[in-house]
Amino acid sequence: MKARRWRRGALLGLVLTVALVAAGCGDDGADSGSTGTTAGAAPTVDEALAAKVPDAIKSDGKVLIGTDASYAPNEFLDADGKTVVGWDVDLFNAVAAKLGLQTEWQSATFDAIIPGVQSGKYEMGISSFTINDERKQQVNMVSYFSAGTQWGAKKGNPVGVQPDDACGKKVAVQTGTVQETEDLPQRDKDCKSAGKPAISIDSYQDQGQATAAVVSGKDDGMLADSPVIAYAVKQTNGQLELLGDIYDSAPYGYVIKKDQTEFAQAVADAVKALITDGTYKTILDKWGVGAGAIDNPAVNP
Repeated sequence: MKARRWRRGALLGLVLTVALVAAGCGDDGADSGSTGTTAGAAPTVDEALAAKVPDAIKSDGKVLIGTDASYAPNEFLDADGKTVVGWDVDLFNAVAAKLGLQTEWQSATFDAIIPGVQSGKYEMGISSFTINDERKQQVNMVSYFSAGTQWGAKKGNPVGVQPDDACGKKVAVQTGTVQETEDLPQRDKDCKSAGKPAISIDSYQDQGQATAAVVSGKDDGMLADSPVIAYAVKQTNGQLELLGDIYDSAPYGYVIKKDQTEFAQAVADAVKALITDGTYKTILDKWGVGAGAIDNPAVNP
């Protein structure tokens, strides 16, 4: 799985082109400074975990989070163009409440978030960051979700698309994603090597166009990041279905300053508590991304 950067904006196309979600457009990549503060889902505060929150964060009762709010359904701007919403937001609001904190979400460019956490501009970074070794050298990362690639097709899969044998099928994909540049070309090569018909790869500028092509029947199936596909299926009200399992998965991680390991562990333990009491599953299922659930949040896995 590639780092999140190449996937930015994938669902904005779904929001704008297919008009399935009443959400506003994300930022243009500049630091907009827009913020939103929420009290989260208000689960019972775990006093032992709350005691591990650094004094600098605890002093005002809230945690300032840097996020690139351009990646629905994970994190994106609501219709007012200012409020950051998404399942990533809902989930961490609940985590923060477990720690006795409120949240303040500030829109930022993706590449500026980790340096912002390091410098103290942000107290955390939450923006669908894929955990990798390079990032773990810079900051602490707490795993909370697993994203990979998944396929989708029209409900009932009328033309019989199979992810492991899409030879001869018309497949929709977003331009510039790893699914277009690496995944489908290899599958097409395998089809040709086996003497089977080639895959007809239809590339679209945004995921919304790819989704619309499958809904209309122009294309037989599609593939994209697992949360993106799952959300598309949820929002098309039964017109699409998921195909096969998620593959090439990698964990998303909360970004926390390198010297705040105790705080990072408290965040991981708070996620675990929400998994145990069912809040975690409820939030993911609400957004249709439950397939990415994990049961073992950890610091720097």
